[in-house]
Amino acid sequence: MQVWFTAQEIADHSETGMLPGLPASKRGVNDLAERENWRRYHALARPRGGREGGGGYEYHLDLLPLPTRLTYVAKSFRIDPEDLIAPLSGDDVTSARGREARDAKIVALRLADAFRRSTGLGAKSADDYFCRLFNAGSIDVPDWLRENLDALSVRSLARWRSGARQDTARLAFDPATARKGTGLLDTANDGAVRNFILGLVMLNPKHTTARDIKIQCRAEFGDELVDRYGEFKPMPPERTFQHFIKALKAENDVAITKVSNPDKYRSHFAFSGTNAFAWVTEPNQLWQIDASPIDVLCVDGRHSIYMCIDLATRRIVITTSKTPRASAVGLLARKAILKLGVSRMIKTDNGSDFVAKDTDRLFRSLGIDVLRSQKYTPQEKGHVERVIKTFQHQMGPKLPGFIGHNVADRSAIESRKSFAQRLGCDDADAFAVQLTAAELQVYFDRWIAADYEQHEHGGLGGRTPAQVAEASVTTIRRVDERALDVLLLSVNTRVMTKRGFGIKIGADKHYFSCPAVLPRTRCLLRMDPLDAGRAYVFSEDGEVYIDEAVCYELAGIDPVQAVKAGRAEREQKIRQIVDPARKAVRHLTGTERIDRHLAVLEADAAAREAERSNVIRFPPREEVHTTPQIAAAIAAASPAPTVPLEGRAAEIHAQLLAGADAQALRPANVTPINPVEEAYGRFRRAKQLERLQAGGQPIGEQDARWLTGYREGPEYSALSLMPAGFDEAIGL
Repeated sequence: MQVWFTAQEIADHSETGMLPGLPASKRGVNDLAERENWRRYHALARPRGGREGGGGYEYHLDLLPLPTRLTYVAKSFRIDPEDLIAPLSGDDVTSARGREARDAKIVALRLADAFRRSTGLGAKSADDYFCRLFNAGSIDVPDWLRENLDALSVRSLARWRSGARQDTARLAFDPATARKGTGLLDTANDGAVRNFILGLVMLNPKHTTARDIKIQCRAEFGDELVDRYGEFKPMPPERTFQHFIKALKAENDVAITKVSNPDKYRSHFAFSGTNAFAWVTEPNQLWQIDASPIDVLCVDGRHSIYMCIDLATRRIVITTSKTPRASAVGLLARKAILKLGVSRMIKTDNGSDFVAKDTDRLFRSLGIDVLRSQKYTPQEKGHVERVIKTFQHQMGPKLPGFIGHNVADRSAIESRKSFAQRLGCDDADAFAVQLTAAELQVYFDRWIAADYEQHEHGGLGGRTPAQVAEASVTTIRRVDERALDVLLLSVNTRVMTKRGFGIKIGADKHYFSCPAVLPRTRCLLRMDPLDAGRAYVFSEDGEVYIDEAVCYELAGIDPVQAVKAGRAEREQKIRQIVDPARKAVRHLTGTERIDRHLAVLEADAAAREAERSNVIRFPPREEVHTTPQIAAAIAAASPAPTVPLEGRAAEIHAQLLAGADAQALRPANVTPINPVEEAYGRFRRAKQLERLQAGGQPIGEQDARWLTGYREGPEYSALSLMPAGFDEAIGL
């Protein structure tokens, strides 16, 4: 903007209206300058000497009258529309009025800086002109800016610039929030009164009145309160309590809800993240399953729905069950596997039907990992919770027997009939119940195929579950349907006894026989649903199929013949174990076993002694211990004096000393014993006793006892294995 003018330029601008109120001719401008002696202001009037165009003077804008200056400056200033846009920051100020006041001051500072740059004036002069023009309404600004800024001053602009350099939030001002938190109930007793009132409100937000709270405050703090300045003030009136409680509830709505209604807090206010399952990208990578009572009555009562959702494709499977149980989870898994394939992982809650042993065994048998959500945190499996609500609200109201989603809905449905019509009628009549659970299941499957899986989902990028499933190239793992049926059979874990597996069916206990299983063996039994007298026997972990177990009385089999055949099979199985074992130790006869045992220990002892060969042991300290009895015993044990032999004894002793043959010393009437002949004699006796027993003749008790012991010895076993002709050789 031009700030130095010649007399001719002033006249020209006056003629165009840029400098109104001044002469429109050069002579008139010079006369005005002479009359007011403009040249005495040396800083504002300068000669034009040395310039092209001749001499004369140039005059500064500040020499002109104030209205003329303001008009010129206002017409020279052009506002950039971008300077009128409020800044994109608002998180640091909670009050809307405060944010608007802050934004107005920031825009005013932008305009003042732009005015200074466009005019070329100094900071103070530019701010002064800008404030005068703004206050006079000569600058065209939006209405919201003038509503927040009634008048400007140079001092205000300087103060705002200083505050904006530190923090723009300091420019915000809201008279209401400036006084907020300074009332008596807010500050009394160092905030103890406020906390006490808030605690009372949390106990019962809807049914606690201001009168009750005031009475409790009087009982707690007395009739006077201490304000923030330490002065005693009387207890405020009930009306003050009403306003304070209303503001307190609005300010602490989330905290009050958390204490008074945790379920509402969890569903409405609790922090929740997004994309927690972003890692699930393939079909059957993760399923979520849950159960909920359905809002529809059936002919046979109210049922529960079991829901399974595949997170990657959002496809779902629904089954119904009268009561929550592990078998219902198994049927849901069977239907989902046949439709979707085998999942790698399943997320469930901690319901008794989901943590049951049968459910856990089924998932382990299928090779499916199970994740448990934390207790009382349904948000961890929000996908299945959401789809259950979608199903209840979309499908439930369309079905006969709908009872509403809550008590209010149920009351509204019941009110469709007058009290006289409802009097004496049951729920089936009141809610027009028509369908069975099986008929409901048909409608559920039709709704899934025709509606849900064909509906676009925001979580799938606007695609339908059917489209996502068709576009997937992931390999689907399948399981034979018959194998699924076997895994879903009712399971019993039993220990085999001599009578069989004991299973209680009804009020009676029945025994299922399986000769292939030895007693004391724990097995897994799956009952055959088509034959109550049969069960499939597996190893305890369910990984190995063993055989069938049969209850003879339930299967209609002759128990005498079955037991005889089972006993033979059991004996054969035991022989298969015993015979190889006995054959392996058959060579350990007589003292060979103990000799081998001691030889190993003696070798170990010799090795230990060899390791300690370079160690010299100190002899232990010893002393002679004696008592009168020990002394007497020594005397008795001392050798008697030697008596010389006489007669025949002396002759024999002499022969022995001379090394005579022992045969010569044997009396003539003594026959030597042959150990082999003695063994053959014992074996002949055993065979003769066995022949008597085989012929039905009784033998004595002493012979029977001797025969039993002899059979268990190695001599009998060895002679029994002799080749043909041995019996005749020993006289049998």
